Amino acid sequence: MKKKLRIGVLFGGRSAEHEVSLVSAASVMQALDKKKYDVVPIGITPEGRWLSSAEALWLLKEKSPLSDVPEHVVLPDPAKQGLVPISGGRADVLPVDVIFPVLHGTCGEDGSMQGLLELADIPYVGAAVLGSALGMDKIVQKQVLRDAGIPVVPFVSYSSHSAAEKGKKLPGEIEKAVGYPCFVKPANTGSSIGISKVHGRKELVPAVELALRYDRKILIECGIRDAREIECAVLGNDDPRASVLGEIIPSNEFYDYDAKYVDGKTAAIIPAQMAAALSNKIRTMALQAYRVLDCAGMARVDFFLQKNTNKIFLNEINTIPGFTSISMYPKLWEASGLSYPHLLDELIGLARQRHNEHKQRSTHYDPKKEWYKG
Repeated sequence: MKKKLRIGVLFGGRSAEHEVSLVSAASVMQALDKKKYDVVPIGITPEGRWLSSAEALWLLKEKSPLSDVPEHVVLPDPAKQGLVPISGGRADVLPVDVIFPVLHGTCGEDGSMQGLLELADIPYVGAAVLGSALGMDKIVQKQVLRDAGIPVVPFVSYSSHSAAEKGKKLPGEIEKAVGYPCFVKPANTGSSIGISKVHGRKELVPAVELALRYDRKILIECGIRDAREIECAVLGNDDPRASVLGEIIPSNEFYDYDAKYVDGKTAAIIPAQMAAALSNKIRTMALQAYRVLDCAGMARVDFFLQKNTNKIFLNEINTIPGFTSISMYPKLWEASGLSYPHLLDELIGLARQRHNEHKQRSTHYDPKKEWYKG
């Protein structure tokens, strides 16, 4: 029989999206084919403690006491290639073949975890360090996309320092640049956490203060009136492909945290209803953005489509999209003919392919003279 692969599913983390990650991880672990894979749950508490046990997901969901639970970590040591116990329990390395990070937000989706896995020489699902960092930082992402000729909505950005320096001049500067309505966002969060839709000056300062609670940088974007929210799933490494499109009809004024996860009233229309030529244009743009931002494995690309003009604006790219039972990424691929379990198979295969290609590259150079010994 073919040997099963050991898949470490990494979830939780030090992020405002901790709870969303737990739900995504439960879906992934349930859908992984047990005939092909041994699933190794790896939970990270909100404080950053690593746990690896069959009960890790339950312990984090229930916020149970963890004093007697053995801790395991990934070390930046390619000789280990697995989880290393740091207290109690077994003394040997628990090997894993592939890590499947289902970590949303900071310290998981922003390149930091990917950097650790690169140092540990463990294959992992999703974008590498650069693609993850660009996908997470909404400001730099939009600058790169804009420079590549991909349309984004008008925006301005501030650090906490520059916003404080502007003082009372800040509202007027924002009004001149983007007007109302506008969206105020932390640069590095997902799941619409810390985001406000602002209709006038009275709402602007509280929105800025809220966004700065979650990040030192904030993004303020022009609100596109009468816009449809369109999403596209992308899958692949150097030769990615795009799914059918889906349309989100949010239950609230915009697609906020409650509309995404809580109230259950948001509608998803798959496939989105539009002319084939327009759909193909959006899908082509999604693939272009995926390549420009150096993504790999997977990403969900979100667009605004203005109803009266059919103008397309790329809103953002998500390098670790949601994997809950109601998440658009797996639903878009299911509508494209790829089931959830087979989607996971392909993502794991892409992770191993990229790792194998990386291993072929030389990390050694022989200088003509051993000058460094002198």
